[in-house]
Amino acid sequence: MTDTILIFDTTLRDGEQSPGCSMNLEEKLQVAAQLETLGVDIIEAGFAIASPGDFEAVSEVARQCKRATIASLARAATADIERAWEAVQHAERPRIHTFIATSPLHMRVKLNKSPDEVLEAIDRTVRLARNLCPDVEWSAEDATRSDPDFLARAIETAIAAGARTINLPDTVGYATPETYGAMFRDMIGRVPNADLAVFSTHCHNDLGLAVANSLAAVMAGARQVESTINGIGERAGNAAVEEIAMALKVRHDVMPVRSNIVSTEITRASRLISGITGFQVQPNKAIVGANAFAHESGIHQDGMIKDASTYEIMTPESVGLTQSSLVMGKHSGRAAFRQKLQELGYELGDNAFQDAFARFKELADAKKAVYDEDIVALVDDEVNSGHAAIQVKEVEIYCGSNGPQRAILTLEVDGEDKTVTSRGNGPVDALFNAIRMIVPHDSSIMERYEVHAVTGGTDAQAEVSVLLSENGRTTRGRGAHHDTMVASARAYVNALNKMMVKRGKAPVDAKVAS
Repeated sequence: MTDTILIFDTTLRDGEQSPGCSMNLEEKLQVAAQLETLGVDIIEAGFAIASPGDFEAVSEVARQCKRATIASLARAATADIERAWEAVQHAERPRIHTFIATSPLHMRVKLNKSPDEVLEAIDRTVRLARNLCPDVEWSAEDATRSDPDFLARAIETAIAAGARTINLPDTVGYATPETYGAMFRDMIGRVPNADLAVFSTHCHNDLGLAVANSLAAVMAGARQVESTINGIGERAGNAAVEEIAMALKVRHDVMPVRSNIVSTEITRASRLISGITGFQVQPNKAIVGANAFAHESGIHQDGMIKDASTYEIMTPESVGLTQSSLVMGKHSGRAAFRQKLQELGYELGDNAFQDAFARFKELADAKKAVYDEDIVALVDDEVNSGHAAIQVKEVEIYCGSNGPQRAILTLEVDGEDKTVTSRGNGPVDALFNAIRMIVPHDSSIMERYEVHAVTGGTDAQAEVSVLLSENGRTTRGRGAHHDTMVASARAYVNALNKMMVKRGKAPVDAKVAS
Protein backbone atom coordinates (compact mmCIF):
# COMPACT_ATOMS: atom_id res chain seq x y z
CA MET A 1 0.00 0.00 0.00
CA THR A 2 1.39 3.39 -1.03
CA ASP A 3 1.71 6.31 1.38
CA THR A 4 0.56 8.78 -1.30
CA ILE A 5 -3.07 9.88 -1.31
CA LEU A 6 -4.29 10.68 -4.81
CA ILE A 7 -6.42 13.83 -4.95
CA PHE A 8 -9.29 13.48 -7.41
CA ASP A 9 -10.75 16.93 -8.02
CA THR A 10 -14.36 17.06 -9.17
CA THR A 11 -14.86 20.84 -9.03
CA LEU A 12 -15.60 20.90 -12.77
CA ARG A 13 -18.21 18.14 -12.50
CA ASP A 14 -19.78 17.74 -9.05
CA GLY A 15 -18.86 21.28 -8.05
CA GLU A 16 -20.44 22.73 -11.16
CA GLN A 17 -23.70 20.95 -10.31
CA SER A 18 -24.25 23.42 -7.46
CA PRO A 19 -27.24 25.61 -8.39
CA GLY A 20 -25.86 28.70 -10.12
CA CYS A 21 -22.32 27.35 -10.41
CA SER A 22 -22.22 26.78 -14.17
CA MET A 23 -18.96 27.73 -15.88
CA ASN A 24 -18.30 28.49 -19.53
CA LEU A 25 -15.51 26.86 -21.53
CA GLU A 26 -12.95 29.58 -20.93
CA GLU A 27 -13.60 29.49 -17.19
CA LYS A 28 -13.29 25.69 -17.08
CA LEU A 29 -9.95 25.86 -18.85
CA GLN A 30 -8.78 28.49 -16.33
CA VAL A 31 -9.81 26.23 -13.46
CA ALA A 32 -8.19 23.15 -15.02
CA ALA A 33 -4.90 25.02 -15.46
CA GLN A 34 -4.94 26.09 -11.81
CA LEU A 35 -5.82 22.56 -10.66
CA GLU A 36 -2.74 21.24 -12.46
CA THR A 37 -0.63 23.95 -10.82
CA LEU A 38 -2.17 23.01 -7.48
CA GLY A 39 -0.98 19.45 -8.01
CA VAL A 40 -4.22 17.47 -8.08
CA ASP A 41 -3.70 13.99 -9.54
CA ILE A 42 -7.03 13.49 -11.33
CA ILE A 43 -9.35 16.15 -12.75
CA GLU A 44 -12.93 15.07 -13.39
CA ALA A 45 -13.59 17.49 -16.22
CA GLY A 46 -17.32 16.85 -16.62
CA PHE A 47 -20.08 14.54 -17.73
CA ALA A 48 -19.45 14.27 -21.46
CA ILE A 49 -22.86 13.04 -22.56
CA ALA A 50 -24.75 15.74 -20.60
CA SER A 51 -24.63 18.34 -23.38
CA PRO A 52 -22.52 19.49 -26.35
CA GLY A 53 -21.03 22.14 -24.06
CA ASP A 54 -19.98 19.56 -21.47
CA PHE A 55 -18.48 17.35 -24.16
CA GLU A 56 -16.50 20.27 -25.59
CA ALA A 57 -15.26 21.26 -22.14
CA VAL A 58 -14.07 17.74 -21.28
CA SER A 59 -12.37 17.45 -24.67
CA GLU A 60 -10.58 20.79 -24.37
CA VAL A 61 -9.46 20.12 -20.79
CA ALA A 62 -8.15 16.74 -21.98
CA ARG A 63 -6.13 18.44 -24.71
CA GLN A 64 -4.84 21.21 -22.43
CA CYS A 65 -3.66 19.27 -19.38
CA LYS A 66 -0.33 17.48 -19.56
CA ARG A 67 0.29 16.10 -16.06
CA ALA A 68 -3.05 15.27 -14.42
CA THR A 69 -5.27 12.33 -15.35
CA ILE A 70 -8.45 13.63 -17.02
CA ALA A 71 -11.70 11.79 -16.28
CA SER A 72 -15.23 11.99 -17.60
CA LEU A 73 -18.22 10.66 -15.71
CA ALA A 74 -20.47 8.08 -17.39
CA ARG A 75 -23.56 6.19 -16.31
CA ALA A 76 -23.64 2.43 -16.75
CA ALA A 77 -24.80 2.80 -20.35
CA THR A 78 -23.04 2.14 -23.63
CA ALA A 79 -23.75 5.61 -25.07
CA ASP A 80 -22.41 7.33 -21.94
CA ILE A 81 -19.20 5.33 -21.89
CA GLU A 82 -18.50 5.73 -25.59
CA ARG A 83 -19.13 9.48 -25.36
CA ALA A 84 -16.85 9.74 -22.33
CA TRP A 85 -14.05 8.00 -24.20
CA GLU A 86 -14.55 10.21 -27.23
CA ALA A 87 -14.02 13.23 -24.97
CA VAL A 88 -11.03 12.07 -22.89
CA GLN A 89 -9.13 10.08 -25.53
CA HIS A 90 -6.96 13.13 -26.32
CA ALA A 91 -5.59 13.30 -22.76
CA GLU A 92 -2.08 12.24 -21.86
CA ARG A 93 -3.69 10.18 -19.08
CA PRO A 94 -7.38 9.51 -19.82
CA ARG A 95 -9.86 7.90 -17.42
CA ILE A 96 -13.47 6.77 -17.73
CA HIS A 97 -15.40 7.03 -14.46
CA THR A 98 -18.56 4.94 -14.62
CA PHE A 99 -21.10 4.38 -11.87
CA ILE A 100 -24.32 2.63 -10.92
CA ALA A 101 -26.40 2.60 -7.74
CA THR A 102 -26.03 -0.33 -5.35
CA SER A 103 -28.37 0.52 -2.45
CA PRO A 104 -31.73 -1.31 -2.27
CA LEU A 105 -33.57 2.03 -2.36
CA HIS A 106 -31.83 3.29 -5.48
CA MET A 107 -31.97 -0.05 -7.30
CA ARG A 108 -35.70 -0.35 -6.68
CA VAL A 109 -36.88 3.25 -7.09
CA LYS A 110 -34.41 4.80 -9.52
CA LEU A 111 -33.09 1.93 -11.62
CA ASN A 112 -36.00 -0.50 -11.39
CA LYS A 113 -33.42 -3.30 -11.52
CA SER A 114 -32.84 -6.43 -9.47
CA PRO A 115 -29.47 -6.97 -7.76
CA ASP A 116 -28.53 -9.56 -10.40
CA GLU A 117 -29.37 -7.11 -13.17
CA VAL A 118 -27.16 -4.49 -11.55
CA LEU A 119 -24.26 -6.96 -11.30
CA GLU A 120 -24.70 -7.80 -15.00
CA ALA A 121 -24.68 -4.09 -15.88
CA ILE A 122 -21.49 -3.56 -13.86
CA ASP A 123 -19.71 -6.40 -15.63
CA ARG A 124 -20.85 -5.37 -19.10
CA THR A 125 -20.20 -1.63 -18.84
CA VAL A 126 -16.89 -1.81 -16.98
CA ARG A 127 -15.61 -4.28 -19.59
CA LEU A 128 -16.71 -1.91 -22.35
CA ALA A 129 -14.95 1.00 -20.66
CA ARG A 130 -11.79 -1.07 -20.11
CA ASN A 131 -11.71 -2.09 -23.77
CA LEU A 132 -11.71 1.60 -24.70
CA CYS A 133 -9.57 3.12 -21.95
CA PRO A 134 -6.66 1.71 -19.92
CA ASP A 135 -7.79 3.52 -16.76
CA VAL A 136 -11.32 2.80 -15.47
CA GLU A 137 -12.87 3.90 -12.20
CA TRP A 138 -16.12 2.38 -10.96
CA SER A 139 -18.38 3.96 -8.34
CA ALA A 140 -21.09 2.35 -6.23
CA GLU A 141 -23.62 5.16 -5.95
CA ASP A 142 -25.13 5.34 -2.45
CA ALA A 143 -22.56 2.86 -1.17
CA THR A 144 -23.09 3.83 2.46
CA ARG A 145 -26.72 2.65 2.35
CA SER A 146 -25.94 -0.54 0.42
CA ASP A 147 -26.13 -4.09 1.78
CA PRO A 148 -22.50 -5.02 2.64
CA ASP A 149 -22.74 -8.50 1.11
CA PHE A 150 -24.11 -7.15 -2.17
CA LEU A 151 -21.63 -4.24 -2.19
CA ALA A 152 -18.74 -6.73 -1.85
CA ARG A 153 -20.07 -8.74 -4.81
CA ALA A 154 -20.42 -5.55 -6.89
CA ILE A 155 -16.86 -4.46 -6.10
CA GLU A 156 -15.48 -7.90 -6.94
CA THR A 157 -17.39 -7.85 -10.25
CA ALA A 158 -16.09 -4.38 -11.17
CA ILE A 159 -12.47 -5.28 -10.44
CA ALA A 160 -12.76 -8.56 -12.37
CA ALA A 161 -14.16 -6.58 -15.33
CA GLY A 162 -11.15 -4.24 -15.36
CA ALA A 163 -11.77 -1.37 -12.93
CA ARG A 164 -8.62 -0.36 -11.07
CA THR A 165 -10.15 2.37 -8.92
CA ILE A 166 -13.15 1.58 -6.72
CA ASN A 167 -15.06 4.55 -5.35
CA LEU A 168 -17.43 4.07 -2.41
CA PRO A 169 -19.28 7.39 -2.16
CA ASP A 170 -21.36 8.71 0.69
CA THR A 171 -23.77 10.09 -1.90
CA VAL A 172 -26.27 11.62 0.52
CA GLY A 173 -23.91 12.60 3.35
CA TYR A 174 -25.35 9.93 5.62
CA ALA A 175 -22.23 8.31 7.06
CA THR A 176 -20.24 9.00 10.21
CA PRO A 177 -16.45 8.63 10.42
CA GLU A 178 -16.73 5.37 12.35
CA THR A 179 -19.19 3.73 9.94
CA TYR A 180 -17.50 5.04 6.81
CA GLY A 181 -14.05 3.88 7.89
CA ALA A 182 -15.47 0.50 8.91
CA MET A 183 -17.03 0.05 5.45
CA PHE A 184 -13.63 0.50 3.77
CA ARG A 185 -11.88 -1.87 6.16
CA ASP A 186 -14.62 -4.43 5.59
CA MET A 187 -14.59 -4.20 1.79
CA ILE A 188 -10.79 -4.15 1.46
CA GLY A 189 -10.57 -7.13 3.81
CA ARG A 190 -13.31 -9.30 2.35
CA VAL A 191 -13.23 -8.70 -1.46
CA PRO A 192 -10.84 -11.36 -2.89
CA ASN A 193 -9.33 -9.15 -5.61
CA ALA A 194 -9.30 -5.91 -3.60
CA ASP A 195 -5.50 -5.72 -3.79
CA LEU A 196 -5.76 -5.02 -7.54
CA ALA A 197 -7.56 -1.68 -7.03
CA VAL A 198 -7.15 1.70 -5.38
CA PHE A 199 -10.10 2.45 -3.10
CA SER A 200 -11.52 5.97 -3.23
CA THR A 201 -13.74 8.23 -1.10
CA HIS A 202 -16.37 10.70 -2.28
CA CYS A 203 -18.16 12.38 0.61
CA HIS A 204 -20.98 14.89 0.67
CA ASN A 205 -21.32 17.35 3.52
CA ASP A 206 -25.01 17.12 4.47
CA LEU A 207 -24.12 16.53 8.14
CA GLY A 208 -20.88 18.54 8.04
CA LEU A 209 -18.80 15.34 8.13
CA ALA A 210 -17.42 15.12 4.59
CA VAL A 211 -13.78 15.83 5.48
CA ALA A 212 -13.89 13.75 8.68
CA ASN A 213 -15.42 10.82 6.77
CA SER A 214 -12.83 11.08 4.00
CA LEU A 215 -9.95 11.05 6.48
CA ALA A 216 -11.49 8.08 8.32
CA ALA A 217 -11.51 6.20 5.01
CA VAL A 218 -7.87 7.13 4.41
CA MET A 219 -6.96 5.67 7.80
CA ALA A 220 -8.90 2.52 6.79
CA GLY A 221 -6.95 2.06 3.56
CA ALA A 222 -8.46 4.40 0.93
CA ARG A 223 -5.76 5.93 -1.25
CA GLN A 224 -7.81 8.34 -3.39
CA VAL A 225 -9.95 11.21 -2.10
CA GLU A 226 -12.54 12.90 -4.29
CA SER A 227 -13.14 16.52 -3.34
CA THR A 228 -13.72 20.04 -4.64
CA ILE A 229 -12.15 23.47 -4.20
CA ASN A 230 -13.93 25.36 -1.38
CA GLY A 231 -16.10 22.24 -0.89
CA ILE A 232 -18.64 23.32 -3.52
CA GLY A 233 -21.07 20.75 -4.86
CA GLU A 234 -24.59 19.37 -4.73
CA ARG A 235 -26.71 20.39 -1.71
CA ALA A 236 -24.32 21.07 1.20
CA GLY A 237 -21.29 20.40 -0.98
CA ASN A 238 -18.35 17.99 -0.93
CA ALA A 239 -15.21 17.42 1.07
CA ALA A 240 -12.91 20.41 0.46
CA VAL A 241 -9.59 19.81 -1.31
CA GLU A 242 -7.82 22.43 0.80
CA GLU A 243 -9.02 20.94 4.09
CA ILE A 244 -8.04 17.40 3.10
CA ALA A 245 -4.60 18.50 1.89
CA MET A 246 -3.74 20.60 4.94
CA ALA A 247 -5.09 18.01 7.39
CA LEU A 248 -2.76 15.43 5.84
CA LYS A 249 0.14 17.88 5.92
CA VAL A 250 -0.32 19.28 9.42
CA ARG A 251 -1.32 16.00 11.10
CA HIS A 252 1.22 13.75 9.44
CA ASP A 253 1.98 12.48 12.94
CA VAL A 254 -1.33 10.61 13.12
CA MET A 255 -1.89 10.14 9.37
CA PRO A 256 1.50 9.01 7.98
CA VAL A 257 0.56 9.66 4.35
CA ARG A 258 1.11 12.52 1.93
CA SER A 259 -0.51 14.17 -1.06
CA ASN A 260 0.95 15.86 -4.13
CA ILE A 261 -0.87 19.14 -3.45
CA VAL A 262 1.28 22.28 -3.70
CA SER A 263 -0.17 23.95 -0.64
CA THR A 264 1.07 27.44 -1.55
CA GLU A 265 -1.37 27.37 -4.51
CA ILE A 266 -4.42 26.76 -2.31
CA THR A 267 -5.42 30.40 -1.79
CA ARG A 268 -5.07 31.16 -5.49
CA ALA A 269 -7.29 28.18 -6.40
CA SER A 270 -9.87 29.15 -3.78
CA ARG A 271 -10.09 32.74 -4.99
CA LEU A 272 -10.32 31.65 -8.62
CA ILE A 273 -13.31 29.41 -7.89
CA SER A 274 -14.98 32.07 -5.75
CA GLY A 275 -14.55 34.64 -8.49
CA ILE A 276 -15.82 32.43 -11.30
CA THR A 277 -18.81 30.96 -9.45
CA GLY A 278 -19.69 33.97 -7.33
CA PHE A 279 -19.84 31.67 -4.28
CA GLN A 280 -17.96 33.66 -1.67
CA VAL A 281 -16.12 31.74 1.05
CA GLN A 282 -17.56 32.22 4.53
CA PRO A 283 -15.16 34.22 6.77
CA ASN A 284 -14.69 31.37 9.26
CA LYS A 285 -14.11 28.72 6.58
CA ALA A 286 -11.13 26.51 7.43
CA ILE A 287 -7.86 27.20 5.56
CA VAL A 288 -9.15 29.82 3.08
CA GLY A 289 -11.67 31.93 5.04
CA ALA A 290 -10.88 35.60 5.66
CA ASN A 291 -10.68 34.92 9.42
CA ALA A 292 -8.68 31.69 9.17
CA PHE A 293 -5.51 33.53 10.26
CA ALA A 294 -7.12 36.50 12.03
CA HIS A 295 -6.82 37.10 15.78
CA GLU A 296 -8.95 39.59 17.72
CA SER A 297 -8.91 38.22 21.27
CA GLY A 298 -6.37 39.99 23.46
CA ILE A 299 -5.13 36.69 24.85
CA HIS A 300 -4.64 35.31 21.34
CA GLN A 301 -2.93 38.48 20.14
CA ASP A 302 -0.52 38.39 23.06
CA GLY A 303 0.37 34.79 22.26
CA MET A 304 0.83 35.58 18.58
CA ILE A 305 3.20 38.43 19.35
CA LYS A 306 5.34 36.13 21.48
CA ASP A 307 5.19 33.06 19.22
CA ALA A 308 2.76 32.55 16.30
CA SER A 309 2.67 28.82 16.94
CA THR A 310 0.74 29.45 20.17
CA TYR A 311 -2.46 29.92 18.16
CA GLU A 312 -1.60 28.96 14.57
CA ILE A 313 -1.00 25.34 13.60
CA MET A 314 0.07 26.36 10.09
CA THR A 315 1.41 29.57 8.59
CA PRO A 316 -0.55 31.80 6.21
CA GLU A 317 2.34 31.47 3.77
CA SER A 318 1.96 27.68 3.70
CA VAL A 319 -1.40 28.04 1.94
CA GLY A 320 -0.26 30.84 -0.37
CA LEU A 321 -1.64 33.72 1.68
CA THR A 322 0.74 36.66 1.60
CA GLN A 323 0.38 40.16 2.95
CA SER A 324 -0.90 42.55 0.31
CA SER A 325 1.77 44.83 -1.09
CA LEU A 326 1.33 48.58 -1.50
CA VAL A 327 4.13 49.06 -4.03
CA MET A 328 1.76 49.53 -6.97
CA GLY A 329 0.29 52.96 -7.60
CA LYS A 330 -0.44 55.60 -10.19
CA HIS A 331 3.26 56.13 -10.88
CA SER A 332 3.94 52.44 -11.59
CA GLY A 333 4.87 51.69 -15.19
CA ARG A 334 4.16 48.84 -17.57
CA ALA A 335 7.27 46.86 -16.59
CA ALA A 336 6.38 46.92 -12.89
CA PHE A 337 2.76 46.03 -13.66
CA ARG A 338 3.82 43.11 -15.85
CA GLN A 339 6.16 41.86 -13.12
CA LYS A 340 3.35 42.11 -10.55
CA LEU A 341 1.05 40.11 -12.84
CA GLN A 342 3.71 37.41 -13.15
CA GLU A 343 4.06 37.30 -9.34
CA LEU A 344 0.29 36.82 -9.10
CA GLY A 345 0.33 34.03 -11.68
CA TYR A 346 -0.97 35.86 -14.77
CA GLU A 347 0.43 35.66 -18.29
CA LEU A 348 -1.52 38.01 -20.56
CA GLY A 349 -1.24 38.56 -24.28
CA ASP A 350 -0.28 42.02 -25.53
CA ASN A 351 -3.83 43.27 -26.13
CA ALA A 352 -5.15 41.89 -22.85
CA PHE A 353 -2.15 43.37 -21.02
CA GLN A 354 -2.73 46.83 -22.49
CA ASP A 355 -6.42 46.72 -21.54
CA ALA A 356 -5.59 45.55 -18.01
CA PHE A 357 -2.90 48.22 -17.62
CA ALA A 358 -5.35 50.94 -18.65
CA ARG A 359 -7.84 49.63 -16.05
CA PHE A 360 -5.05 49.56 -13.45
CA LYS A 361 -4.14 53.20 -14.11
CA GLU A 362 -7.79 54.19 -13.77
CA LEU A 363 -8.01 52.31 -10.48
CA ALA A 364 -4.73 53.78 -9.20
CA ASP A 365 -6.06 57.29 -9.82
CA ALA A 366 -9.22 56.50 -7.85
CA LYS A 367 -7.65 54.64 -4.89
CA LYS A 368 -5.01 55.70 -2.42
CA ALA A 369 -3.45 52.25 -2.33
CA VAL A 370 -3.68 49.37 -4.81
CA TYR A 371 -3.50 45.93 -3.19
CA ASP A 372 -2.70 42.59 -4.79
CA GLU A 373 -6.36 41.63 -4.31
CA ASP A 374 -7.39 44.70 -6.32
CA ILE A 375 -5.20 43.64 -9.23
CA VAL A 376 -6.48 40.06 -9.11
CA ALA A 377 -10.10 41.30 -9.22
CA LEU A 378 -9.31 43.78 -11.98
CA VAL A 379 -7.54 41.28 -14.24
CA ASP A 380 -10.11 38.54 -13.64
CA ASP A 381 -12.85 41.00 -14.57
CA GLU A 382 -10.99 42.09 -17.72
CA VAL A 383 -10.40 38.49 -18.81
CA ASN A 384 -13.99 37.60 -17.95
CA SER A 385 -15.46 40.48 -19.99
CA GLY A 386 -13.27 39.85 -23.02
CA HIS A 387 -14.75 40.93 -26.31
CA ALA A 388 -18.37 39.89 -25.78
CA ALA A 389 -21.25 41.12 -27.91
CA ILE A 390 -22.47 43.53 -25.21
CA GLN A 391 -20.05 45.89 -23.47
CA VAL A 392 -20.57 48.53 -20.77
CA LYS A 393 -19.44 51.93 -22.03
CA GLU A 394 -20.78 54.60 -19.63
CA VAL A 395 -22.82 54.59 -16.42
CA GLU A 396 -24.34 57.68 -14.80
CA ILE A 397 -26.54 57.40 -11.70
CA TYR A 398 -28.75 59.95 -9.93
CA CYS A 399 -29.93 58.84 -6.51
CA GLY A 400 -30.94 60.09 -3.10
CA SER A 401 -33.62 59.85 -0.44
CA ASN A 402 -36.30 61.60 -2.52
CA GLY A 403 -36.27 59.19 -5.52
CA PRO A 404 -37.18 57.79 -7.89
CA GLN A 405 -33.59 57.07 -8.81
CA ARG A 406 -32.41 57.50 -12.38
CA ALA A 407 -29.74 55.82 -14.53
CA ILE A 408 -28.24 56.93 -17.82
CA LEU A 409 -26.54 53.96 -19.46
CA THR A 410 -24.60 53.45 -22.67
CA LEU A 411 -23.93 49.91 -23.90
CA GLU A 412 -22.08 48.82 -26.99
CA VAL A 413 -24.19 46.13 -28.65
CA ASP A 414 -22.61 44.37 -31.64
CA GLY A 415 -20.36 47.38 -32.23
CA GLU A 416 -23.11 50.03 -31.95
CA ASP A 417 -23.48 52.38 -28.96
CA LYS A 418 -26.98 52.61 -27.47
CA THR A 419 -27.97 55.02 -24.70
CA VAL A 420 -31.12 55.11 -22.55
CA THR A 421 -32.39 56.80 -19.41
CA SER A 422 -34.34 54.73 -16.91
CA ARG A 423 -35.91 55.11 -13.48
CA GLY A 424 -36.17 52.56 -10.71
CA ASN A 425 -36.72 51.80 -7.05
CA GLY A 426 -33.13 52.51 -6.11
CA PRO A 427 -30.00 53.00 -8.22
CA VAL A 428 -29.42 49.31 -8.92
CA ASP A 429 -33.01 48.79 -10.04
CA ALA A 430 -32.77 51.86 -12.30
CA LEU A 431 -29.51 50.60 -13.77
CA PHE A 432 -30.80 47.11 -14.45
CA ASN A 433 -34.01 48.52 -15.95
CA ALA A 434 -31.80 50.44 -18.38
CA ILE A 435 -30.00 47.25 -19.40
CA ARG A 436 -33.34 45.55 -20.02
CA MET A 437 -34.46 48.49 -22.17
CA ILE A 438 -31.39 48.26 -24.41
CA VAL A 439 -31.31 44.44 -24.55
CA PRO A 440 -34.86 43.11 -23.97
CA HIS A 441 -34.89 39.76 -22.16
CA ASP A 442 -38.24 39.52 -20.40
CA SER A 443 -37.97 35.74 -19.98
CA SER A 444 -34.86 36.06 -17.81
CA ILE A 445 -35.19 36.34 -14.03
CA MET A 446 -32.56 37.71 -11.65
CA GLU A 447 -32.16 35.09 -8.95
CA ARG A 448 -29.32 36.68 -7.00
CA TYR A 449 -27.39 39.94 -6.70
CA GLU A 450 -24.36 40.08 -4.39
CA VAL A 451 -21.76 42.73 -3.64
CA HIS A 452 -18.59 42.47 -1.61
CA ALA A 453 -15.56 44.68 -1.10
CA VAL A 454 -12.29 43.34 -2.48
CA THR A 455 -10.29 45.08 0.27
CA GLY A 456 -10.98 47.28 3.28
CA GLY A 457 -11.59 51.00 3.28
CA THR A 458 -14.25 53.27 1.84
CA ASP A 459 -12.39 53.43 -1.47
CA ALA A 460 -12.39 49.62 -1.80
CA GLN A 461 -13.03 48.09 -5.19
CA ALA A 462 -16.42 46.37 -5.43
CA GLU A 463 -16.85 42.85 -6.81
CA VAL A 464 -20.41 42.09 -7.90
CA SER A 465 -22.02 38.75 -8.78
CA VAL A 466 -25.33 38.36 -10.63
CA LEU A 467 -27.27 35.12 -11.23
CA LEU A 468 -29.76 35.04 -14.12
CA SER A 469 -32.13 32.19 -14.94
CA GLU A 470 -34.12 31.54 -18.10
CA ASN A 471 -36.15 28.46 -19.00
CA GLY A 472 -34.20 26.23 -16.62
CA ARG A 473 -30.81 27.60 -17.62
CA THR A 474 -28.72 29.72 -15.26
CA THR A 475 -25.75 31.98 -15.86
CA ARG A 476 -23.59 33.85 -13.40
CA GLY A 477 -21.91 37.11 -14.24
CA ARG A 478 -19.30 39.04 -12.31
CA GLY A 479 -17.76 42.46 -12.50
CA ALA A 480 -15.26 44.53 -10.56
CA HIS A 481 -14.77 48.30 -10.39
CA HIS A 482 -14.07 51.00 -7.83
CA ASP A 483 -17.59 52.26 -8.53
CA THR A 484 -20.17 49.74 -7.29
CA MET A 485 -22.72 50.74 -9.94
CA VAL A 486 -20.23 50.21 -12.76
CA ALA A 487 -19.29 46.84 -11.27
CA SER A 488 -23.01 45.98 -11.09
CA ALA A 489 -23.53 46.86 -14.75
CA ARG A 490 -20.51 44.80 -15.76
CA ALA A 491 -21.74 41.79 -13.77
CA TYR A 492 -25.27 41.93 -15.21
CA VAL A 493 -23.99 42.35 -18.77
CA ASN A 494 -21.51 39.50 -18.28
CA ALA A 495 -24.36 37.19 -17.18
CA LEU A 496 -26.49 38.39 -20.09
CA ASN A 497 -23.73 37.67 -22.61
CA LYS A 498 -23.46 34.13 -21.25
CA MET A 499 -27.22 33.68 -21.40
CA MET A 500 -27.26 34.69 -25.06
CA VAL A 501 -24.64 32.03 -25.78
CA LYS A 502 -26.65 29.41 -23.88
CA ARG A 503 -29.92 30.06 -25.70
CA GLY A 504 -30.78 27.21 -27.99
CA LYS A 505 -28.51 24.75 -26.15
CA ALA A 506 -30.70 22.26 -24.27
CA PRO A 507 -28.63 19.87 -22.13
CA VAL A 508 -29.76 16.34 -21.32
CA ASP A 509 -30.26 15.22 -17.74
CA ALA A 510 -26.83 16.17 -16.44
CA LYS A 511 -27.62 16.25 -12.74
CA VAL A 512 -26.22 13.05 -11.29
CA ALA A 513 -25.32 11.98 -7.81
CA SER A 514 -22.20 10.14 -6.81
